[in-house]
Amino acid sequence: MNTHHLFSQFPVLVSEHLTLQKIEECHLEEVFGIYNNDTVFEYCGIIPKHNKATVATMIGHFERDFHKKSRLKWGIFANNDKDTLVGIIEAFDFNQKVDMITIGYFLAEAHWGKGLASEAVSRVVRFLFQEVEVNRIQAEVMPANDVSKRVLLKNGFKYEGTLRQATLWSGKGIVDVEIYGLLQEEYKKERNPDLGVASSRV
Repeated sequence: MNTHHLFSQFPVLVSEHLTLQKIEECHLEEVFGIYNNDTVFEYCGIIPKHNKATVATMIGHFERDFHKKSRLKWGIFANNDKDTLVGIIEAFDFNQKVDMITIGYFLAEAHWGKGLASEAVSRVVRFLFQEVEVNRIQAEVMPANDVSKRVLLKNGFKYEGTLRQATLWSGKGIVDVEIYGLLQEEYKKERNPDLGVASSRV
């Protein structure tokens, strides 16, 4: 795992419709709009935040976690409106012994159903495999979260099983979680099935 590409400077990732970049204090209203919505976190281990000052403090924690090299949280911005944050995607649990990273993501409710989560996951996966050179990316999903599961399956992740009553999630208690994983070798094979290596097409 090449952590230099993760933490030497904040990585800005661009795809066809999205730019993933650092969340700044100027994005407070959009971040608060996401965390203030109970529906967004119905299936997440995150407690909604209904106090704007609390969310402002959280944005500072995003910066702190980046400098501590413990978590990297991108704001998701549409290329046709780069001033408006539409969601958040993050990478965490950097297990260098097995070159594995966990990802998570959530969008503002107004931007559901537009394919933005799938595109953001695709771009982060490409970055983690091609530049950070991880071997495995995984995500944990509550069994009822069908939308999130479709995002992962669309990006080549495989359902690997359900851990029963195995995780304590804030606001949810002890829950079952489904594990979805994608390996470097699977990613390469999917991009170029004949050669088993990543193609140059983006």
